Amino acid sequence: MLNFNLNGGDVSVDAPGDATLLSVLSDDLKQAGPKFGCGLSQCGACSVLIDGAVVRSCQTRADAAVGRSVTTLAGLQENGQPSVLQQAFIDEQAAQCGFCSSGMILVAQSLLDRNPVPTEADVRSALNGNLCRCGTHNRIVRAVLRASEV
Repeated sequence: MLNFNLNGGDVSVDAPGDATLLSVLSDDLKQAGPKFGCGLSQCGACSVLIDGAVVRSCQTRADAAVGRSVTTLAGLQENGQPSVLQQAFIDEQAAQCGFCSSGMILVAQSLLDRNPVPTEADVRSALNGNLCRCGTHNRIVRAVLRASEV
């Protein structure tokens, strides 16, 4: 039995500890945010936060979350509404297909938590490990900078 906090609430799931965190989140806990992209920790689509730090859930064992706090895209909402960062992505139309958005937003949130007023170079550096096949990187960068201005 794996016990951890997910998006502010305690969860208990019967899954093997050596399963990936992504499979537990997606299959067992029905979280739609993290996506299976490459399966090799290279694209960032599976990114989640554990105790505020970015992890690639496709290569993280589920038992790494035990007793810790895991945040997915759904956990960023504020009173059922998009967070400032999520709203900035909407306002900047920073998603076309949306496949990378969850990972991009969580990596950006981690950056903003550490550095509330990043430069464009800071944003580009933080998002360097996340891929967007639609080519909306410039809109994504603008969205993160917009969120930092609030």
